[in-house]
Amino acid sequence: MKSAGMHHASGRLARALVALSLVTAVVAPSAGAQRLSARSPRPNEPSAEDIQRVVDQAYARFKNLKEGKNADYIPALAKVDPDLFGIALVTPDGRTYTAGNNTTEVSIQSISKVFTMARVLQDSGGKVFIDNTGVDATGREFNSIVAIEDKKGHEMNPLVNAGAITTTALVGGGSASAVWQNIADTYDGYAGRHLTVLEDVYKSEAETNQRNRAIAMLMYAYGHFKGDPLQATDIYTRQCSVGVTAKDLAMMAATLANGGTNPVTRKRMLDAQHVPQLLSVMATAGLYDDSGIWLFNTGLPAKSGVGGGLIAVSPGKWGVAVVSPPLDKAGNSVRAQRAIEYISSVLGGNPLAAGGEPMSASGRK
Repeated sequence: MKSAGMHHASGRLARALVALSLVTAVVAPSAGAQRLSARSPRPNEPSAEDIQRVVDQAYARFKNLKEGKNADYIPALAKVDPDLFGIALVTPDGRTYTAGNNTTEVSIQSISKVFTMARVLQDSGGKVFIDNTGVDATGREFNSIVAIEDKKGHEMNPLVNAGAITTTALVGGGSASAVWQNIADTYDGYAGRHLTVLEDVYKSEAETNQRNRAIAMLMYAYGHFKGDPLQATDIYTRQCSVGVTAKDLAMMAATLANGGTNPVTRKRMLDAQHVPQLLSVMATAGLYDDSGIWLFNTGLPAKSGVGGGLIAVSPGKWGVAVVSPPLDKAGNSVRAQRAIEYISSVLGGNPLAAGGEPMSASGRK
């Protein structure tokens, strides 16, 4: 049996290797975004027509897939149309490729954790996470209380509920309204448009978030944040209820693929030095208990939400998102995983693969 020290050391080494591979792919600060949009296509780089063809193929392949079921522990989510299926991919030059439904909004749910973490990274740097939530995969369920007690709230990460509520509490502003405005402005900046809360989802979640209130109390008791833990829980619940389309989510992911700059508005949302830190946590903890198998299969930093959304980032190449509510047992959209795996395999999106050579739209190199 490995000692605890060996386990944590190996975990730190794995995250360091992932971060190293990602930092080489993320565009550099300053004129990085302009260079991406102005450069000529590399040899074997897929054309716009190729990308649209692959997105269309993914939609056609998986639109009739009937596996999984909607989340029902939040009553409002059980009512969402299970046949809803939309795909969007955005490249660093701002080109957008879509298939299926890109107009119907679903609640962002846990994908919101990525962008609240991004806000705190931008405002306070990475050390605040090392000191308060950790950046380790917990090996336990996303809403585990045992994981908090085991390490007194340390050695977790901002993508499980304890770390996410703490991250929300670390957003600056003071008053509830000011904190919320900072979060809302951040999401708007990544999406490139004004997003709103789906009030029916917020009401449904607020009525059933007792466990999250207990989690917030524990993290507060262990000194990971100051202020009102119930306020933090309420703001966290509201952020999870923001409405997004697949296209919105793809734009948010593409902002990370573009080194922290929105590829359409050109607004800098996150300094490039922080992007690999964010992507490394997405890579190791983005898909709940199946984060490891997802990384093994795709190499893509990603984040899912129980509303049916899934985003993935191929640094320097594209951000992609799928909305499809039926989930597998781990809480990840079934269609979304299949569609993104297909798109990435054909387009050569795996940032851990040497060369990352794309295949043709027929699936052949």
